[in-house]
Amino acid sequence: MFAIVRTGGKQYRVAPGDKIVVEKLAGEAGDTFDLTDVLLAGDGGDLKSTAGLTVAAKIIAQAKADKVTVFKKRRRHNYRRKAGHRQQHTIIEIVSIGGKKAEKKAETKPAAKAETKPAAPAKAEAPAKAEAPAKKAAPTAKAEAPAKKEATAKAEAPAQKVAAPAKAKASTKDAAPAKAAAKKAVPKAPAKPKK
Repeated sequence: MFAIVRTGGKQYRVAPGDKIVVEKLAGEAGDTFDLTDVLLAGDGGDLKSTAGLTVAAKIIAQAKADKVTVFKKRRRHNYRRKAGHRQQHTIIEIVSIGGKKAEKKAETKPAAKAETKPAAPAKAEAPAKAEAPAKKAAPTAKAEAPAKKEATAKAEAPAQKVAAPAKAKASTKDAAPAKAAAKKAVPKAPAKPKK
């Protein structure tokens, strides 16, 4: 059986017993883990479903790649920079293909929904409390009506004052194009011949 897995942004074709070098993974030599990002799986020429499929792997060693020299130069500018880099890798061995993912998350969600159901009776009590303040507020609503009219009148007056300068700014901004358009639209009167 084989599988194509993705780890570290790269894809690898693996089979049980294979040893591959991948981008650095957390862990020490001897640790085991599952690769859950399985893109394709098959046995010979038959393809298998990848839903819930995992690939078990074991870390053999943490290692570094060969040194790469990074050299930058800009000629005639006395600019030279030299640096070295060794990429960190993890050597892993594929133990088995075909384990299924644990579905514990699906079991915890229904329990959480069951806990939220007792909150519904509390919502039924809330409208009864809301009705009592509404009755108290009704007599004072008449007294507040003239105060609201004055407040809205005061609020509208400054808004009108602010709006007028905005129109003036807009008209000065558009004045030049408007004048140019007016000059083009009005035909010039023929000049009178001088005597």
